[in-house]
Amino acid sequence: MQSQQQYPKRFSFEFFPPKTDQGWEKLQGVRNELAELDPAFFSVTFGAGGSTRDRTINTVLKLNQMGIPTAPHLSCVGGTRDEISELLDTYKSQGVNRIVALRGDLPSGMGGTAGELRYANELVAFIREHSGDAFEIEVAAYPEFHPQARSAEEDLNNFRRKVEAGANSAITQYFFNADSYLYFIDRLEQLGVDIPVVPGIMPIVNYASLVRFSEMCGAEIPRWIRKQLDAYGDDSASIRQFGEEVVSRMCEKLLQAGAPGLHFYTLNQADASKAIWQNLNL
Repeated sequence: MQSQQQYPKRFSFEFFPPKTDQGWEKLQGVRNELAELDPAFFSVTFGAGGSTRDRTINTVLKLNQMGIPTAPHLSCVGGTRDEISELLDTYKSQGVNRIVALRGDLPSGMGGTAGELRYANELVAFIREHSGDAFEIEVAAYPEFHPQARSAEEDLNNFRRKVEAGANSAITQYFFNADSYLYFIDRLEQLGVDIPVVPGIMPIVNYASLVRFSEMCGAEIPRWIRKQLDAYGDDSASIRQFGEEVVSRMCEKLLQAGAPGLHFYTLNQADASKAIWQNLNL
């Protein structure tokens, strides 16, 4: 973990673009609550195959004007170089200075090609070619390895290619086993890869939703956590209390080990992330 201990701590929160005016009003309230914590930035997701393209742009530009830097997710799947260039130009002209560059996925059941850029490292290289150093580029990291990776070694090499293409830092997929992150960093150090890798943190709020998300992205829910959550049944208050305690302890362990901050997947809710934040005395 020596590579990570040299970097200053940074904290950030992720949103998804709302579909309705009511959703936007709710997100403004969540944003205002979390802005009080003075995060380094917010980020806004980009739907599979660019399905939320316009909503992502609008959400990013509105939030960015409210005082906390906001980073759009940008996917290369389903997009042409010209379309990506247009997005980059729009963001740069509006004062956005950070991009979360991802390969992305096609929407479920959708055929067609992946786009002119196939992988995240190609997207990172294209951003650098097009925009130089105008953006801090975040990429994804997978401590439990990408669900489509053929091997652990392949996944580590894919990450190294993103760094070599020009990534500044990384945000991990969420996990509930701190050792997976610590081991992942050890492997990166053995490869000579040295950028900040910030743990992605998923608060536990709804068990059914957590299981669904985890199956989609390949994040493991340890058996002992599953069993305890099963035992609570429909007792949402107990699920939240247990989840808050478990995730807070893991975050404490990560920060003590030298992790360079935390990135919270808020699901457009403030309470669970704020509770963890307060438990950590941040």
